Amino acid sequence: MLREITIGQYYPTDSFIHRLDPRVKLAGTLLYVISLFLNNSLEAYVFITICLFLTIKLSKVSFKFILRGLKPVLFIIIFTAVFNLFLTPGLDILVQIGFVKITVAGAKKTILVIVRFIYLIIGSSLMTYTTTPSQLTDGLEKALNPLNKIKLPVHEMAFMMSLALRFIPVLMEETNKLIKAQSARGADFEEGNFFVRAKNMISIIIPLFLSAHKRADDLAYAMDSRCYNGGIGRTKYKPLRYRREDFIGYAVVLCYLTVVVILGKCDVIGLIGGLFG
Repeated sequence: MLREITIGQYYPTDSFIHRLDPRVKLAGTLLYVISLFLNNSLEAYVFITICLFLTIKLSKVSFKFILRGLKPVLFIIIFTAVFNLFLTPGLDILVQIGFVKITVAGAKKTILVIVRFIYLIIGSSLMTYTTTPSQLTDGLEKALNPLNKIKLPVHEMAFMMSLALRFIPVLMEETNKLIKAQSARGADFEEGNFFVRAKNMISIIIPLFLSAHKRADDLAYAMDSRCYNGGIGRTKYKPLRYRREDFIGYAVVLCYLTVVVILGKCDVIGLIGGLFG
């Protein structure tokens, strides 16, 4: 399961999405997440689906690699779906067994929640697949640069987020090594009930915590020995500069959001039926 965690990993390939300025991808991801919660229109979600698949195609990221990233959160998706399916009230009842009932409103809400959850994970993960941690740090720092005027440590905040994303794959690899080492010593992490498996995981959590703490200390010493003092006076090896493709990216994102808003406010299916009816 831990091998399936792909968030925070960079998928190295040459594509139009990879070459975009990280600020464009940050803005696009933010507006994409907002668009998922703007309305519940079927037409809007069909359009969002088409745009999402086109973006994946442009990014040249393997679709299997993207789907693999959904496996670790599959339990959360199922739990959320079941919770909404059985606990959403409504007048129209689809199925009723004793006091347990499934309503039409509950079924619709469940489908909507599942789609939103999956699209949210895929869309946000796509940004990390196509952007290196250093690019993400530079883009976030540049985008939040006006906050420096109110004395917010923008560089340090962006740097911490970049480090967190960078060390997710490292910690996952370390966890896999610990599981294999403990399994070789006779530990069993698959058998038994939830409490037994949780107790067995203590032999993984404690060494992992100590290893992460040691890595953090080593990193702090390394940064200190190189006289790192934050973003004051620092220059960039590759300064961010907008290109023609970046302005095209901004225009496409704004057009996408506009279409989603329009589709949410008009009944396209009803309009087409009226025209041809």
